[in-house]
Amino acid sequence: MSTDDLADQVQQHRWDVGARIRELRLAAGLSQVDLSHRIGVDHRTISRAENGVHAISIDQAYRIATALGQPSWRLFREP
Repeated sequence: MSTDDLADQVQQHRWDVGARIRELRLAAGLSQVDLSHRIGVDHRTISRAENGVHAISIDQAYRIATALGQPSWRLFREP
């Protein structure tokens, strides 16, 4: 696998995780601002994560999932 292929896969993973964060956040009835307040980050961090611009850390993933009442694995793969 080339470096370019790996980079493309990583970006796709960011978009997939971001889409799941958005889906779970909306299902929970929360705005980006609401979620950001719950986990102690700026709302732009949530926006960047949902749009695949920002790679979230393991700690952020755990905090986001907990704030959404979900196990953290739900951010990384479909049930």
